[in-house]
Amino acid sequence: MNGREHWGTRLGLVLAMAGNAVGLGNFLRFPVQAASYGGGAFMIPYFIALILLGIPLMWVEWAMGRYGGVRGHGTTPGIFKLLWPGRLSKYLGILGIALPLLVVIYYVYIESWTLAYCFFSATGTYSGGDTEQFLESFLWGGGHAKAYLFFCVTIALNFFVVYRGISRGIEILAKIAMPTLFLFAIILVIRVVTLGAPDPTRPERHVLSGLAFLWNPDLKELANWGVWLAATGQVFFTLSIGFGVIQTYASYLREKDDVALSGLSTASTNEFAEVVLSGSLAIPLAFAFFGPIATRQIAESGAFNLGFVSLPLIFDRLPIGMLFGTLWFGLLFFAGITSSVALTQPAIAFLEDEFGWPRSKATIGVWSFIFLAVQPVILGRGFLDELDFWAGTAGVVLFAAIEIILFSWVFGMKKGWAEITRGADIKVPRIFYYILKYVTPVYLIGLLVGWISQQGKDVITLAGTPPEQLVWKWGARALILAVLVALAVLVASSKRLKGEE
Repeated sequence: MNGREHWGTRLGLVLAMAGNAVGLGNFLRFPVQAASYGGGAFMIPYFIALILLGIPLMWVEWAMGRYGGVRGHGTTPGIFKLLWPGRLSKYLGILGIALPLLVVIYYVYIESWTLAYCFFSATGTYSGGDTEQFLESFLWGGGHAKAYLFFCVTIALNFFVVYRGISRGIEILAKIAMPTLFLFAIILVIRVVTLGAPDPTRPERHVLSGLAFLWNPDLKELANWGVWLAATGQVFFTLSIGFGVIQTYASYLREKDDVALSGLSTASTNEFAEVVLSGSLAIPLAFAFFGPIATRQIAESGAFNLGFVSLPLIFDRLPIGMLFGTLWFGLLFFAGITSSVALTQPAIAFLEDEFGWPRSKATIGVWSFIFLAVQPVILGRGFLDELDFWAGTAGVVLFAAIEIILFSWVFGMKKGWAEITRGADIKVPRIFYYILKYVTPVYLIGLLVGWISQQGKDVITLAGTPPEQLVWKWGARALILAVLVALAVLVASSKRLKGEE
């Protein structure tokens, strides 16, 4: 064995992987994406992407991670080098470190809001006021110092968990946070589905009508490539595939540990949290109180307005709303922190594996960079959105296309299938052999080509961007480029990776 850490228990592994997947994207991003892209129309490409991309790629990334881990590589530059000994492969693997690192830069700041709002809900701080004005004041006005304090506390909590390592930090967090998260979510769902129509004079604004909004498709929306890209990006974001995180977590497996059932269990847990629990919370609540048109407008205005403005306003109108608000933001914080510790693990494992850094030094280095990089996210509007698009949507689709081609065609599907099924506790249907080899690559490439031809020019040129946000958006792009260049330099200077060429 190579002396790397291992998970303490299989339950801890599955909960940690589920914690990596179940995050703010499940409870904030998913309802906004679904409502913005037509409800049921969004769910059609969502489930198609889940079956043809999500679950197959989940198995691929688990298998890649285990394959690399037993050979001393826990990140995609080293793993890609094992799959394809060419000089280019390790540089392609840079995305598996850059994407999660770029995402956590804004993710951890939003996560700090959930901790703050959990406190505000428990103390009734925003009760009886204008929740939109309260959020603005908290982030940009007189409460900015308070927002920064909660951000620092969130950074410290993340640092503490990651510093303690895999089994003594991340696994313990998952065993506490995940059951608590699901308990809070189930209590909230029970309250929502028993709410009925809160306004007796508007019986059409019923919670069940809100649920129907998510499942009744407007098929005309399917002609928009943006719907397909958004749905695919959401599947990737929610399962945490195409980021490089799963490979790193799976690299702490032993050679004969199962990846088939564990991967499917992780995906199932995540989908239950997203489709069943999250789908029964934010949108049905907003629909019941504000109606269908306003709900879509709220969703299109962003996840922050739905999660931090509209829902607090609703909780304020409910009996014992302080309790429900505390549960809502509490589950968001637990979802956030289990994901943010995972997003930093590829960078930390890269420094440990390829440069021999001790975990303490790697953790201090990575979190110091994150702390500094978050500052423009805090200061400038537009910076966050730009990072989210390139790292959280377009980047993951591109990286997934690269990794599936490497795994299925360069490494070879026969060897890849053997890795997926080695030590498997379930029989993986043979149809997925052909899905992975043919359907998944074509699907991803076709999606990228279709989106670029239809919307790529406007996105790349920042058409329609408010002038006050342009400098921040270009700043975000400069940060992305700087991270990629820095990682390329590190990869090129790794003696261990050089020695394997």
